Amino acid sequence: MAVTDEAIEKIKEMIVSGALRPGDRLPKESELAARLGLSRNSLREAVRALSLIRILDVRQGDGTYVTSLDPQLLLEALSFVVDFHRDDTVLEFLAVRRILEPAATAMAAHRIGAAELDALDSALDALGAEPAVDDLVAADLDFHRRIAGASGNTVLCSLLDGLAGPTTRARVWRGLTQEDAVGRTLYEHRAILAALRDRDAEAARSWATVHVASVEQWLRAAL
Repeated sequence: MAVTDEAIEKIKEMIVSGALRPGDRLPKESELAARLGLSRNSLREAVRALSLIRILDVRQGDGTYVTSLDPQLLLEALSFVVDFHRDDTVLEFLAVRRILEPAATAMAAHRIGAAELDALDSALDALGAEPAVDDLVAADLDFHRRIAGASGNTVLCSLLDGLAGPTTRARVWRGLTQEDAVGRTLYEHRAILAALRDRDAEAARSWATVHVASVEQWLRAAL
């Protein structure tokens, strides 16, 4: 079990056992880390992950709270990590995306305008070298949506947009648990963008394939 997953499991146990109830504030980071036998870094990553799926509410200057969800809904949300780790259909969505995304990217290489390329470049610059995982995933979705839109094929764009949702949680979890996933994603985005600037459809297709396949390979290992 990955360190972050272990930390999440321990927080989950506290909620399930009633040690933490909806609306409760978590103990201070140093105190909770010591109580659970975790490093402060792994606890921090777990809190970030659980806040992304709205199990925890991080209030700046106030503390971190268990969200006031209905208990049954809370338990269902907490089980999402197990659910997607067991659900092979996520791999099927990724496999279809691996077929369609490179095709859309290759088509975009012939059609995308200079202004759109500059906008993509500026968006990558704005993210910086070490963005938060939720910011990176949001930027990743926007990056691929813009490129698909530039393909000029509205049907293909709609299909890819429909595939994005079912794979978003896998992307978030990879960013939180796989070493250098954030750096690799940024590097691959830059490579795709460079190929688009060069109007090199085959290079764009290849980098898009590598980009999608890296998520798919990670999830296969997790399963």
